[in-house]
Amino acid sequence: MTDLKIGVIGIPGKWSTEILADALEAETGYRRVIDMADVALDLETRTLMAGDTDLCGLDGLVIKKISQDYSPATLDRLELLRVAEAAGVRIFSGTRSILGLVNRLSCTVTLANAGIPMPATCVTESVDQALAAVLRFGSAVFKPLFSTKARGMTLMDATGDAAESATVLRDRITAFKADNPVMYLQKKVNLSGRDLGMVFLGGAYLGTYARVAQTDSWNTTILHGGKYEPFEPDDALIDLARHAQAPFDLDFTTVDVGLTDTGPIVFEVSAFGGFKGALEGASIDAAPLYARHVIEKVRP
Repeated sequence: MTDLKIGVIGIPGKWSTEILADALEAETGYRRVIDMADVALDLETRTLMAGDTDLCGLDGLVIKKISQDYSPATLDRLELLRVAEAAGVRIFSGTRSILGLVNRLSCTVTLANAGIPMPATCVTESVDQALAAVLRFGSAVFKPLFSTKARGMTLMDATGDAAESATVLRDRITAFKADNPVMYLQKKVNLSGRDLGMVFLGGAYLGTYARVAQTDSWNTTILHGGKYEPFEPDDALIDLARHAQAPFDLDFTTVDVGLTDTGPIVFEVSAFGGFKGALEGASIDAAPLYARHVIEKVRP
Protein backbone atom coordinates (compact mmCIF):
# COMPACT_ATOMS: atom_id res chain seq x y z
CA MET A 1 0.00 0.00 0.00
CA THR A 2 1.25 3.49 -0.85
CA ASP A 3 0.07 7.04 -0.21
CA LEU A 4 -0.12 7.82 -3.91
CA LYS A 5 -3.27 9.43 -5.28
CA ILE A 6 -3.88 8.22 -8.84
CA GLY A 7 -7.22 8.90 -10.50
CA VAL A 8 -8.86 7.24 -13.49
CA ILE A 9 -10.30 9.31 -16.32
CA GLY A 10 -13.16 7.24 -17.67
CA ILE A 11 -16.88 6.55 -17.82
CA PRO A 12 -18.30 5.95 -14.33
CA GLY A 13 -20.00 2.56 -14.12
CA LYS A 14 -18.27 1.15 -17.21
CA TRP A 15 -16.52 -2.17 -16.60
CA SER A 16 -13.05 -1.25 -17.86
CA THR A 17 -13.03 2.07 -16.00
CA GLU A 18 -14.16 0.53 -12.72
CA ILE A 19 -11.80 -2.47 -12.74
CA LEU A 20 -8.84 -0.17 -13.37
CA ALA A 21 -9.95 2.04 -10.47
CA ASP A 22 -10.32 -1.12 -8.35
CA ALA A 23 -6.81 -2.27 -9.27
CA LEU A 24 -5.29 1.10 -8.36
CA GLU A 25 -7.22 1.18 -5.09
CA ALA A 26 -5.93 -2.30 -4.21
CA GLU A 27 -2.36 -1.05 -4.63
CA THR A 28 -2.65 2.48 -3.20
CA GLY A 29 -5.78 2.69 -1.05
CA TYR A 30 -7.01 5.63 -3.15
CA ARG A 31 -9.91 5.51 -5.59
CA ARG A 32 -11.22 8.28 -7.81
CA VAL A 33 -13.06 7.97 -11.14
CA ILE A 34 -13.29 11.21 -13.10
CA ASP A 35 -15.80 11.95 -15.86
CA MET A 36 -14.34 14.73 -18.00
CA ALA A 37 -17.87 16.09 -18.52
CA ASP A 38 -17.77 17.20 -14.86
CA VAL A 39 -14.34 18.89 -14.98
CA ALA A 40 -13.81 22.66 -14.90
CA LEU A 41 -10.56 24.47 -15.72
CA ASP A 42 -9.80 27.80 -14.05
CA LEU A 43 -6.69 29.26 -15.65
CA GLU A 44 -6.55 32.17 -13.20
CA THR A 45 -6.05 29.81 -10.26
CA ARG A 46 -4.47 27.04 -12.38
CA THR A 47 -6.94 24.49 -11.02
CA LEU A 48 -8.66 21.63 -12.83
CA MET A 49 -11.58 20.69 -10.62
CA ALA A 50 -13.66 17.51 -10.62
CA GLY A 51 -16.09 18.12 -7.80
CA ASP A 52 -13.90 18.96 -4.80
CA THR A 53 -10.81 17.29 -6.28
CA ASP A 54 -8.16 19.39 -7.99
CA LEU A 55 -6.69 17.08 -10.59
CA CYS A 56 -3.54 19.20 -10.59
CA GLY A 57 -2.93 18.01 -7.02
CA LEU A 58 -2.96 14.29 -7.80
CA ASP A 59 0.15 12.18 -8.31
CA GLY A 60 -1.15 10.60 -11.49
CA LEU A 61 -4.08 10.19 -13.88
CA VAL A 62 -4.77 7.17 -16.07
CA ILE A 63 -6.93 7.86 -19.11
CA LYS A 64 -9.02 4.75 -19.68
CA LYS A 65 -11.69 6.52 -21.70
CA ILE A 66 -11.69 10.23 -22.48
CA SER A 67 -15.29 10.22 -23.77
CA GLN A 68 -18.03 7.75 -24.65
CA ASP A 69 -17.71 8.61 -28.35
CA TYR A 70 -14.85 10.21 -30.24
CA SER A 71 -15.41 13.71 -31.63
CA PRO A 72 -13.45 16.94 -31.98
CA ALA A 73 -14.61 17.71 -28.41
CA THR A 74 -12.46 14.78 -27.30
CA LEU A 75 -9.42 16.82 -28.30
CA ASP A 76 -10.67 19.68 -26.10
CA ARG A 77 -10.83 17.35 -23.10
CA LEU A 78 -7.24 16.30 -23.70
CA GLU A 79 -6.21 19.96 -23.86
CA LEU A 80 -7.65 20.46 -20.37
CA LEU A 81 -5.53 17.59 -19.08
CA ARG A 82 -2.40 19.28 -20.45
CA VAL A 83 -2.78 21.77 -17.59
CA ALA A 84 -2.51 18.97 -15.02
CA GLU A 85 0.42 17.56 -16.94
CA ALA A 86 2.18 20.94 -16.82
CA ALA A 87 1.57 21.01 -13.05
CA GLY A 88 3.61 17.82 -12.71
CA VAL A 89 0.85 15.20 -12.73
CA ARG A 90 1.95 12.03 -14.53
CA ILE A 91 -0.65 11.09 -17.14
CA PHE A 92 -0.96 7.65 -18.75
CA SER A 93 -0.76 7.69 -21.68
CA GLY A 94 0.58 11.21 -22.13
CA THR A 95 -1.73 13.77 -23.73
CA ARG A 96 0.60 14.32 -26.68
CA SER A 97 0.53 10.59 -27.43
CA ILE A 98 -3.26 10.35 -27.30
CA LEU A 99 -3.77 13.53 -29.31
CA GLY A 100 -1.98 11.78 -32.15
CA LEU A 101 -4.40 8.87 -32.11
CA VAL A 102 -7.94 10.10 -31.48
CA ASN A 103 -8.15 11.50 -35.00
CA ARG A 104 -7.98 8.53 -37.40
CA LEU A 105 -6.13 10.53 -40.03
CA SER A 106 -3.38 11.59 -37.63
CA CYS A 107 -2.83 7.95 -36.65
CA THR A 108 -2.77 6.84 -40.29
CA VAL A 109 -0.25 9.46 -41.35
CA THR A 110 2.10 8.52 -38.50
CA LEU A 111 1.86 4.83 -39.42
CA ALA A 112 2.42 5.58 -43.10
CA ASN A 113 5.44 7.75 -42.33
CA ALA A 114 6.86 4.88 -40.27
CA GLY A 115 6.51 2.50 -43.24
CA ILE A 116 3.84 0.32 -41.61
CA PRO A 117 1.76 -1.71 -44.13
CA MET A 118 -1.88 -0.61 -44.23
CA PRO A 119 -4.87 -0.99 -46.56
CA ALA A 120 -4.85 1.24 -49.63
CA THR A 121 -6.22 4.55 -48.37
CA CYS A 122 -7.66 7.71 -49.92
CA VAL A 123 -8.38 10.93 -48.03
CA THR A 124 -10.23 13.66 -49.87
CA GLU A 125 -12.91 16.34 -49.71
CA SER A 126 -13.85 15.68 -53.35
CA VAL A 127 -16.81 13.45 -54.19
CA ASP A 128 -15.30 12.87 -57.63
CA GLN A 129 -12.00 11.70 -56.14
CA ALA A 130 -13.76 9.49 -53.59
CA LEU A 131 -15.86 7.88 -56.33
CA ALA A 132 -12.74 7.27 -58.43
CA ALA A 133 -11.10 5.59 -55.43
CA VAL A 134 -14.09 3.29 -54.87
CA LEU A 135 -14.06 2.29 -58.54
CA ARG A 136 -10.31 1.72 -58.34
CA PHE A 137 -10.48 -0.30 -55.10
CA GLY A 138 -13.61 -2.24 -56.07
CA SER A 139 -14.97 -2.06 -52.52
CA ALA A 140 -14.14 0.60 -49.95
CA VAL A 141 -14.94 1.28 -46.31
CA PHE A 142 -15.68 4.93 -45.54
CA LYS A 143 -14.63 5.80 -41.98
CA PRO A 144 -15.38 8.88 -39.86
CA LEU A 145 -12.21 10.56 -38.61
CA PHE A 146 -13.55 10.31 -35.06
CA SER A 147 -15.12 6.94 -34.20
CA THR A 148 -14.55 3.67 -32.35
CA LYS A 149 -15.76 0.10 -32.79
CA ALA A 150 -16.66 0.70 -36.48
CA ARG A 151 -19.37 3.22 -35.57
CA GLY A 152 -20.39 5.30 -38.56
CA MET A 153 -18.41 3.22 -41.04
CA THR A 154 -20.00 2.56 -44.42
CA LEU A 155 -19.17 -0.07 -47.04
CA MET A 156 -19.47 0.97 -50.69
CA ASP A 157 -19.16 -1.74 -53.34
CA ALA A 158 -18.46 -1.35 -57.06
CA THR A 159 -17.86 -5.03 -57.86
CA GLY A 160 -19.48 -8.44 -57.43
CA ASP A 161 -23.07 -9.31 -56.68
CA ALA A 162 -23.47 -6.28 -54.41
CA ALA A 163 -22.10 -3.82 -57.00
CA GLU A 164 -23.75 -0.40 -57.05
CA SER A 165 -23.92 1.89 -60.06
CA ALA A 166 -21.71 4.97 -60.25
CA THR A 167 -24.82 7.11 -59.82
CA VAL A 168 -25.85 5.30 -56.64
CA LEU A 169 -22.29 5.40 -55.31
CA ARG A 170 -22.04 9.14 -55.97
CA ASP A 171 -25.29 9.73 -54.07
CA ARG A 172 -24.10 7.61 -51.13
CA ILE A 173 -20.73 9.33 -51.07
CA THR A 174 -22.44 12.74 -51.10
CA ALA A 175 -24.59 11.65 -48.15
CA PHE A 176 -21.50 10.47 -46.24
CA LYS A 177 -19.73 13.75 -46.98
CA ALA A 178 -22.60 15.71 -45.43
CA ASP A 179 -21.46 14.49 -41.99
CA ASN A 180 -17.80 13.95 -42.90
CA PRO A 181 -16.40 16.85 -44.95
CA VAL A 182 -12.97 15.19 -45.05
CA MET A 183 -13.64 11.68 -46.32
CA TYR A 184 -11.37 8.83 -45.28
CA LEU A 185 -11.79 5.57 -47.18
CA GLN A 186 -9.83 2.35 -47.31
CA LYS A 187 -9.89 -0.55 -49.71
CA LYS A 188 -11.90 -3.41 -48.24
CA VAL A 189 -9.57 -6.35 -47.68
CA ASN A 190 -10.39 -10.03 -47.27
CA LEU A 191 -9.77 -10.94 -43.63
CA SER A 192 -11.64 -14.28 -43.70
CA GLY A 193 -13.85 -13.00 -40.88
CA ARG A 194 -11.03 -12.41 -38.39
CA ASP A 195 -8.67 -9.67 -37.26
CA LEU A 196 -6.27 -9.36 -34.32
CA GLY A 197 -5.77 -7.20 -31.25
CA MET A 198 -2.13 -7.23 -30.16
CA VAL A 199 -1.63 -5.91 -26.63
CA PHE A 200 1.32 -3.84 -25.37
CA LEU A 201 2.16 -2.42 -21.93
CA GLY A 202 4.89 0.19 -21.83
CA GLY A 203 6.02 -0.97 -25.25
CA ALA A 204 6.36 -4.60 -24.10
CA TYR A 205 4.27 -7.25 -25.86
CA LEU A 206 1.71 -9.02 -23.63
CA GLY A 207 -0.35 -11.19 -25.97
CA THR A 208 -2.82 -11.37 -28.85
CA TYR A 209 -6.52 -12.08 -29.27
CA ALA A 210 -8.63 -12.49 -32.38
CA ARG A 211 -11.99 -10.88 -33.12
CA VAL A 212 -13.99 -13.39 -35.13
CA ALA A 213 -17.18 -12.54 -37.01
CA GLN A 214 -20.22 -14.66 -36.16
CA THR A 215 -22.46 -13.24 -38.89
CA ASP A 216 -22.05 -12.20 -42.51
CA SER A 217 -21.18 -8.65 -41.39
CA TRP A 218 -18.20 -7.18 -43.26
CA ASN A 219 -16.54 -6.21 -39.95
CA THR A 220 -15.55 -8.29 -36.93
CA THR A 221 -16.22 -5.89 -34.07
CA ILE A 222 -17.97 -7.13 -30.94
CA LEU A 223 -20.53 -4.36 -31.53
CA HIS A 224 -21.48 -6.16 -34.74
CA GLY A 225 -21.64 -9.67 -33.26
CA GLY A 226 -18.01 -10.76 -33.29
CA LYS A 227 -16.45 -12.74 -30.46
CA TYR A 228 -12.99 -12.99 -28.93
CA GLU A 229 -10.75 -16.02 -29.40
CA PRO A 230 -7.11 -16.84 -28.54
CA PHE A 231 -4.45 -16.40 -31.21
CA GLU A 232 -0.72 -17.16 -31.25
CA PRO A 233 1.20 -14.87 -33.64
CA ASP A 234 4.67 -15.59 -34.97
CA ASP A 235 7.68 -13.41 -34.14
CA ALA A 236 7.40 -11.44 -37.39
CA LEU A 237 3.82 -10.42 -36.61
CA ILE A 238 4.74 -9.37 -33.07
CA ASP A 239 7.63 -7.34 -34.45
CA LEU A 240 5.31 -5.59 -36.92
CA ALA A 241 2.87 -4.62 -34.16
CA ARG A 242 5.70 -3.48 -31.92
CA HIS A 243 7.00 -1.17 -34.65
CA ALA A 244 3.47 0.14 -35.30
CA GLN A 245 2.90 1.24 -31.70
CA ALA A 246 6.40 2.56 -31.07
CA PRO A 247 6.01 6.06 -32.61
CA PHE A 248 3.13 6.88 -30.27
CA ASP A 249 4.94 6.23 -26.94
CA LEU A 250 1.86 4.75 -25.25
CA ASP A 251 1.68 3.17 -21.81
CA PHE A 252 -1.08 0.72 -22.79
CA THR A 253 -2.42 0.00 -26.25
CA THR A 254 -3.83 -2.53 -28.67
CA VAL A 255 -2.63 -2.71 -32.26
CA ASP A 256 -5.36 -3.78 -34.71
CA VAL A 257 -3.87 -6.12 -37.32
CA GLY A 258 -5.45 -7.89 -40.29
CA LEU A 259 -4.12 -11.02 -42.00
CA THR A 260 -4.57 -10.85 -45.77
CA ASP A 261 -3.54 -13.01 -48.72
CA THR A 262 -0.67 -10.60 -49.41
CA GLY A 263 0.53 -10.32 -45.81
CA PRO A 264 -0.39 -8.58 -42.54
CA ILE A 265 -1.65 -5.01 -42.42
CA VAL A 266 -2.21 -2.59 -39.57
CA PHE A 267 -5.56 -0.82 -39.30
CA GLU A 268 -4.86 1.37 -36.31
CA VAL A 269 -3.20 1.75 -32.93
CA SER A 270 -5.65 2.25 -30.06
CA ALA A 271 -5.34 5.33 -27.88
CA PHE A 272 -6.50 3.43 -24.81
CA GLY A 273 -6.34 -0.31 -25.49
CA GLY A 274 -9.03 -2.89 -24.74
CA PHE A 275 -9.25 -4.75 -21.42
CA LYS A 276 -12.13 -7.06 -22.37
CA GLY A 277 -10.55 -8.49 -25.50
CA ALA A 278 -7.27 -9.01 -23.65
CA LEU A 279 -9.06 -10.87 -20.84
CA GLU A 280 -11.58 -12.92 -22.81
CA GLY A 281 -9.42 -13.60 -25.84
CA ALA A 282 -5.90 -13.82 -24.45
CA SER A 283 -6.45 -14.46 -20.71
CA ILE A 284 -4.58 -11.26 -19.87
CA ASP A 285 -5.88 -9.47 -16.77
CA ALA A 286 -4.63 -6.09 -17.91
CA ALA A 287 -6.00 -3.85 -15.14
CA PRO A 288 -3.64 -4.93 -12.31
CA LEU A 289 -0.71 -5.09 -14.72
CA TYR A 290 -1.42 -1.57 -15.89
CA ALA A 291 -1.94 -0.34 -12.30
CA ARG A 292 1.46 -1.66 -11.22
CA HIS A 293 3.10 -0.15 -14.32
CA VAL A 294 1.61 3.25 -13.47
CA ILE A 295 2.65 3.07 -9.80
CA GLU A 296 6.22 2.20 -10.75
CA LYS A 297 6.35 5.26 -13.00
CA VAL A 298 4.77 7.61 -10.43
CA ARG A 299 6.53 6.40 -7.28
CA PRO A 300 9.33 8.84 -6.28
